[in-house]
Amino acid sequence: MITFEQVKANPQIHQFIKQSAEYLKDIGYTDHGFRHVGIVADRAGKIARNLKFNKIDTESSKIAGYCHDMGNFLGRTYHHYWGGLLFHQVFNQDDDIKQVSDIMEAIVAHDKEDIKIMNKVSAAAIIADKSDVHRSRVLARRPDKIKADIHDRVNYAVKDNHLDVYPAKKIIRLSLTIDEKFSQPMNYFEIFTTRMVYCRVAAEYLGYKFSLEINKFRLA
Repeated sequence: MITFEQVKANPQIHQFIKQSAEYLKDIGYTDHGFRHVGIVADRAGKIARNLKFNKIDTESSKIAGYCHDMGNFLGRTYHHYWGGLLFHQVFNQDDDIKQVSDIMEAIVAHDKEDIKIMNKVSAAAIIADKSDVHRSRVLARRPDKIKADIHDRVNYAVKDNHLDVYPAKKIIRLSLTIDEKFSQPMNYFEIFTTRMVYCRVAAEYLGYKFSLEINKFRLA
């Protein structure tokens, strides 16, 4: 079994993530570096533990969350495919091929809503990735740049962000606190509606309902 700690310690994976973060920063995207992938890995693991995935699928969910964006330095448009192929290049010898293929599938599925979700590892990684909206993703930006770009503005407006799992109620809930002096909740829906729909599809695959709460107002 490939472990999460083994992947984190791998110098090739580390470099792919580092280089991808630098590439996206240069072309004006929000943070996709170690802060982001660390949060996604942690949340994917949280979903896996609460839903009682087996040990391999739990490790795979964290690994997919950590590696999902590492193909960006080869080009943004197909970064999900590049990421899956890069993972296979690093872990393709004596490793569990089923685990490797599940992680590859999850990396590819995380960014394309038209790809059918085929395993629970993919579903956990999708929800974990799409839930990371927060001002810390744009703090390195100049104030005038944040105000000019709706993605930066919405991320900056999110002061608090929690992803909670309620097994008894079969609910996965994303709760956001948005500074309405900086951006209105409606702006969030302008740019994130497709992502939230994908989260709902992923949650339904797991047998759960995806719920969104903004400023303590529950939308679903």
